[in-house]
Order: sequence, then structure tokens, then C-alpha cells
Amino acid sequence: MPHSYIGPAAPAGGVPIAPSMGPLLEAAQIIPEVRPVDQRTVFLSAIALVLGVAVALIASLLTHLINLVTNIAFYGRWSTDHASPAGNHLGLAVVIIPVVGAILVGLMARYGSKAIRGHGIPEAMEQVLLNESRIPARITLLKPLSAAISIGTGGPFGAEGPIIATGGALGSLIGQLVRTTANERKTLLAAGAAAGMSATFGSPVSAVLLAVELLLFEYRPRSLIPVALATTVACGMRMAMVGTAPAFDMPSITEPGGAALALYIAIGAVMGLASVFVTRTVYAVEDAFERLPIHWMWWPALGAIAVGVVGFFAPRTMGVGYDNIERALSGSVPLQALATLTVLKFISWSISLGSGTSGGTLAPLFTIGGGLGALAGAILSHAWPELGIDPRIGALVGMAAMFVGASHALLASVVFAFETTRQPMGLLPLLGACSASYLISSLLMRHSIMTEKIARRGVRVSTEYGHDVLSHASVGDFATRTVATLSALDRVGDVLSRLTARGIAAHHGYPVLRADGRLLGVLTRTELLGAEATRSLGELVQGGPVVISDTASLYDAVTLMTKHHIGRLPVVSDGRPNELVGMLTRSDVLKAYGLALKGNARAEPALVLPWMAAPRT
Repeated sequence: MPHSYIGPAAPAGGVPIAPSMGPLLEAAQIIPEVRPVDQRTVFLSAIALVLGVAVALIASLLTHLINLVTNIAFYGRWSTDHASPAGNHLGLAVVIIPVVGAILVGLMARYGSKAIRGHGIPEAMEQVLLNESRIPARITLLKPLSAAISIGTGGPFGAEGPIIATGGALGSLIGQLVRTTANERKTLLAAGAAAGMSATFGSPVSAVLLAVELLLFEYRPRSLIPVALATTVACGMRMAMVGTAPAFDMPSITEPGGAALALYIAIGAVMGLASVFVTRTVYAVEDAFERLPIHWMWWPALGAIAVGVVGFFAPRTMGVGYDNIERALSGSVPLQALATLTVLKFISWSISLGSGTSGGTLAPLFTIGGGLGALAGAILSHAWPELGIDPRIGALVGMAAMFVGASHALLASVVFAFETTRQPMGLLPLLGACSASYLISSLLMRHSIMTEKIARRGVRVSTEYGHDVLSHASVGDFATRTVATLSALDRVGDVLSRLTARGIAAHHGYPVLRADGRLLGVLTRTELLGAEATRSLGELVQGGPVVISDTASLYDAVTLMTKHHIGRLPVVSDGRPNELVGMLTRSDVLKAYGLALKGNARAEPALVLPWMAAPRT
């Protein structure tokens, strides 16, 4: 390295350093290589395995609890067998039951925890972003209990949202009981939430993708592996308890032709528009409740009046309604009944969710999207029978496209629709339709139904995962190679005089070298100005220098700068921590960002063909 040495030439043969300086040479620090998987990953994976079992049992318990409340509320019997509010014979009295349940939920929210309100995922995202993934322990009990009361008394929600929220709360609780970092607690929270989805629908892969797209905000082995293990175990537990059948039984479908595929993509685009309307309606209802002159504890009861009234005319709108999704996918519902169910389900769900009660969004969105998709498929099939449009595929792409448009979770939506129906011939129309929905929704709606609530509170939520410039840039490529160095044997007064005379006193830090040229430490201009003029520089160096290898990444360098509160790092040769080869400053780090910005500059053709060249003048 071309050193710019500031000071008199060293005597021939060098000058031996004082014995007291020797130990300092061994204290040089180089950031260790961050491995993608280490012992902590194994530790988190072991916890995730246990977490997956626990969440699967909680999911089963919550399902039975919902059945128990449903049986008691609508049929007056003590049973945990599957029951739907749709078969009740209560007449007008059915309007009262959701109101009673909503009052109980409001009391639990006010005197237990306000965090049980809502559909779970936005609340979990908020804890990840603002509270280091710390969810209060009481949520683990109150969320499933409030959801069981809300859904069991006719609330038009799915059980998956509360189960996801409860799983996330349990993962967070475990992360608070054992010694973990904030990132590790986030991993456990996401693992518990994904395990809840996997245990509900038997969809482990889409559960992992949903965790990545909505909770983890990253794609790294150290977080992905524990989440995947938790969802695998939870799905295995579900298979052992309820069997291996898909969540939604759908008749086999055939591969669509090119024209049919284009129309399925068009259905997806329409679902994108519909998802924007649905999301904005839900938040418009929520805003309307915010303006009411009564305490928020009573809002769920007001919303439940709409649930009861709609449920009186259309009992199938009440409860989880997974059977409605299955009937739409099978094509067994008359079109008029399907249209009525879709519209009334939307009205009931949007008012109830906007009132701030406890419930989920996945099943209602699937019901609404599946119904709209089936209707669109039936209309297109009737208009162009020769194209082979299948209303069942229309329902499949409709439910997935509605969810991706509302949630902006593209991959999770596509894979979920496949895993819950196990129809491989639907993958191509699913991918096309969901991509179209995602495009339309993203153009018209900046935030999703999951992020709008926390975005309104001033929290910036980014769901885009781009290239990390610092992780892929080498220190050696951006470090300054010509460095002004000082000798450990020089006196402070002499050095300050020479620095001033050479006009480079504005530098903030100077490497201090031994007589043999090896690095001893770094002294800042402030330290030099505050020291006695007669002291040697070697006496001022405290501890070993914090250095970075020239082969390390800029991400490692920034990590070191942040950890030690410094703005510059000596760069040493790889494997030789005392051989100075350059200096890296914060300005050098910004150069990497400057190069990255060029990639987003004005778009120009990279290849100019002869007929594209500008004519000569």
C-alpha cells in the first residue's frame, strides 16, 4: 500500500517498539464471518419443533371450542361436534346471539387486552416492527377465547386468523421466556403464526411463504428453517388428528387451453379491482365506527346487529363458512344463491370486522373471491362455450386472486390455493390470475388490508425485498488505498506541527504504525489535540485497533462501525490483521450506494442496433 507517512524517516533497520506496546498488537479485532446457519439456528429449530406441536394442539382446541360455543348458542346443547349456525331454527331470535357474543368480546377487549381486536396479522406485524416481537402473554389466552365467542355466536370469520395470531403470541412468549435476540423472537413469532395456518388448512409451504411475505420481512436460512420446521410439524399433527384429505375437496379439473387461460387472467384482474373495493370498504366502515360518540367497547355489538340481521335472511353467512368455499369450488351452488351469498357475506363481514371485533380475514376473502370467480366463470362459459371455461377454476382463481389483491402476498396465495385443493392443473391459471390481481391492486392501493391499519399509525411497512448492496460489495473495492499514517514513536507536538504545515489537519483519524510497518492503532484528531505535546503516539493508543479485512463485505464494515461507534476502519490484508492496506470511511460506504442508484437511473437501451442510432447531422 502506498503510505503517506507523516514524520521523519525511520533509522535503518527500524526502531524496536517499547515492550509495553507489544500486547496491543494481539488485540486487533476483525468481525467474524456471519454464517447463514449456526448453533443458534439449531437452537431455534428445536424450539420450533415443539412450537409446531403446541400450535397444532391449540388449533384443534380452538376448533372444538368454536364448535362448543356454536352448539350452545344456536342449538342449546353441550357438544364439540362440528356445527354450523346455518341449520338453526331460532327465527328472529338469531339476531340477538351475535350481539351477546360481541358484547362479551368488547368486555374482554376493554378489561383484558385491546390487542385481541382485529384479525390478528396486522397486530402481529405491528409487534414485529415496533415492539421487538414482544406480545403480551395474556394474548395467548384471550385471543383464542374471544375468537371462539365471536365466531361461535355467528361472527362471519374464519378460525385461521385467531389461530395464526395465537400461534404468533405463543412463539413470542417462548422467545421472551428464553434468552433470545429481537430477531430470534421475530423468527419464533413467525414460526408460531405459520404453524397456526398450517394446522388449520394443511398448507405448510404457503404458510412459510405467508410468514416471509408478511411477518419476517426477510428470506434468510436462520429464520426460514425454524419456520419451515414448525409448519411441517403442525401439518403432520393435523394429518394425525383429522386425516390427510385436502382442506377443500374439489373435483378434478383439466388443463385449460390458451384462450381459457387468458380469460382466467382477466378474471384475476377483475378480482384485483374487487380487492381494492373490499379493502377500502372495510376501512371506510372502521372510520365510520371511529366517529361514533360511544366507547369502542360497544362497537362490536353494533356491528353484530348487521351480522344477525343478514344471518336471519342468509344463515350461511354466519360462522366460519369453509363449506361455502368448498361448494363454490365444486360448482354445486346455483348462480342466484351464490350471488346472494357472496354479496351478503361481504356486507356482514365488512361491518363486523370494521367494528373491531375478534376474527379473521382469510376465509371471508376466499368466500367472496370464490363466489365472484365462480360467477364470472359461469358467465364466460355461457357466453363462449367453445372455449372450455370451467366455473370451478373460476372459483379457484377468484378466491386466490381476491386474497393476493387484498394482502399483496402473491406466492403464498398461489401455493395456498394449490395445497388446499391439490389440483395441479390449476397452478398455471392461478399464477396468471394472481399476478394480474397483484398488478392491479398494487397500482391502485399502496397498502394492503394487512398493512393499512399500521401504516395509518405512521409505521412504514416495506414488503419489498431487494438486492442488499452492502452485503455484496467488498471492502477492498471501496477502501481508500493511499493513507496518511503516523509513527508510534513520534511526539504529539511534532505530529501536530507537521499536520498543520502539510494542510491535512482536517483528517479525522490516522493509523499509527510500529517501526516495522505493522498497525498499532488509530488516533483521531480530537485525541491528538487533547494530548500533551511531549507524549508519544504509542502511549496514546488504547487497546487494539478495530480493523476490517479487505475481503469482508461493506455490511460487515457498517456493523463494526455501528457496534464501536466509529466512522472509519483500518483495512488489513486478509489473514494478516496488522498489515495495513487502506482505510474505509463512511463516505466510502456511500460510494456503493451511489453505484446502486445508477441502476435506477434513466432507462436507455443497452444494445443500440444500426437503425436505432441517431442520424448524423
